[in-house]
Amino acid sequence: MTHESTAVQLASASSNATASSGWWRDAVIYQVYVRSFADSDGDGVGDLRGVRERLPHLARLGVDAVWLTPFYVSPQADGGYDVADYRAVDPLFGDLSDADDLVRAAHALGLRIIVDVVPNHTSDQHAWFRAARAGDPRARARYHFRPGRGPGGAQPPNDWESVFGGPAWTRVEDGSWYLHLFAPEQPDLDWEHPEVAAEFASVLRFWLDLGVDGFRVDVAHGMVKAAGLPDIGRGAQATLIGTQPLPFFDQDGVHAIHRAWRRLLDSYEGPRIGVAEAWAPTSERLALYVRPDELHQAFNFRFLNCPWDTVAMRTVIDESLAATGSVGAPTTWVLSNHDVVRHRTRYGSLERARAAALLMLALPGSAYVYQGEELGLPEVTDLPDGVRQDPAFLRTAGQEGLRDGCRVPLPWSGAEPPYGFGPAGAWLPQPAGWGGLSVAAQTGDPHSTLELYRAALELRRALPGLGSPDAGPLTWLPAPEGVLLFTRPGFACTLNSRPAAVELPAPGRPVLSSAPVETDGRTVLLPADSCTWWAI
Repeated sequence: MTHESTAVQLASASSNATASSGWWRDAVIYQVYVRSFADSDGDGVGDLRGVRERLPHLARLGVDAVWLTPFYVSPQADGGYDVADYRAVDPLFGDLSDADDLVRAAHALGLRIIVDVVPNHTSDQHAWFRAARAGDPRARARYHFRPGRGPGGAQPPNDWESVFGGPAWTRVEDGSWYLHLFAPEQPDLDWEHPEVAAEFASVLRFWLDLGVDGFRVDVAHGMVKAAGLPDIGRGAQATLIGTQPLPFFDQDGVHAIHRAWRRLLDSYEGPRIGVAEAWAPTSERLALYVRPDELHQAFNFRFLNCPWDTVAMRTVIDESLAATGSVGAPTTWVLSNHDVVRHRTRYGSLERARAAALLMLALPGSAYVYQGEELGLPEVTDLPDGVRQDPAFLRTAGQEGLRDGCRVPLPWSGAEPPYGFGPAGAWLPQPAGWGGLSVAAQTGDPHSTLELYRAALELRRALPGLGSPDAGPLTWLPAPEGVLLFTRPGFACTLNSRPAAVELPAPGRPVLSSAPVETDGRTVLLPADSCTWWAI
């Protein structure tokens, strides 16, 4: 059974790709880490023109929208998430005309563009913070400056820790301290100050006027801090994010900000959307970010963090659907991104990664695909310390901060580095042997991971019940231990997480599988670590 032939056979079925209630509700959104996608000028760093030139790959893949990581003017202390000018393109990535050309080219291919906005903190090279550090009281009021504790104010104002390691406070020349929940080069803004809200409303309008279709809101849970900035009383605070309440994350006050942004987004034709990168202790808390008057989507990190275990998977799926359903929002599903170990490596094999991808794409709601997962790329785990650039790696003496391994530039073609990434080298070294994983090498091979993704996305548009949260309920059916079996209208999905094949009654006609299946029409032998889609 070939993937492409099945997809073509079903192409005439009714499409659910653009629900009348909002294109984003069942969209497949592709994350581009700009530095590592495609380099057009030979400096070894990906850029906006490189993205534009490779848009046909994304259109052929079948995604609905492209999310771009920050390309704004930045000292690059944290890969562009330290923004010095929110209205300008860093020369490393091009200029404003390149951004405009990219948006127009994407729209011509039927792709929407979502850009990052970073509202929790600026760069320490932002004009506001340069003035604040120089002692301007009006500029300081836009950030969290506090006197220190202890004799001479030599101790930080509280016990908060940076997500990247070490204290969340840095002392300046006059003895006061400023808050940075991430790197010292990323001072946190004080969203109680009205000029901060006014500035970001202006920034959003700038990019909406240029034509972008929405924003992914970085650290959407972090802009508001608990009154008085109270101590937490324990260390290893980064391990508590998303599991326990914290005074610097997921405060109720962030929702007023998101409601204001929703009103702004709704004032534009589009629709234009907001996507929250939000860590919350429960699915119910996460659902608050996607109430009808707030943002449109929030990343489902509980699904991303779920182990290769069907009991855990079913629990996370059920709880996620229930939580977002309670506020009328679609659920999102994601397996990898630029901050975590690629799921092929996390799950331990390419077979599991392929199966997990089909499971994700079968679930009702919107799915996010991180660049390179459609190629089955593994995490690069042997990068030399001297080439790493993750600030958490540098601040923890290499004990943490291994995000560079998922950011290695993509292989496009050829047998040797840089595999078509650009005219010269790449800012992080690419492994030998990646030529067989390149786009060119996998194109046309019906057994490749790339063609699996292409077929899955084509079927997702064609099969009723696939993807759309509005098509009908997800119903679990009895299955052996280690196997998931659910149905939606006209469709069934089986996942075998066991290391051996499992026989069970065939739920329908197989239309796509992550591994070859054997069926006589009555029973099926599900391969180990596989996922299969069925027409019923």
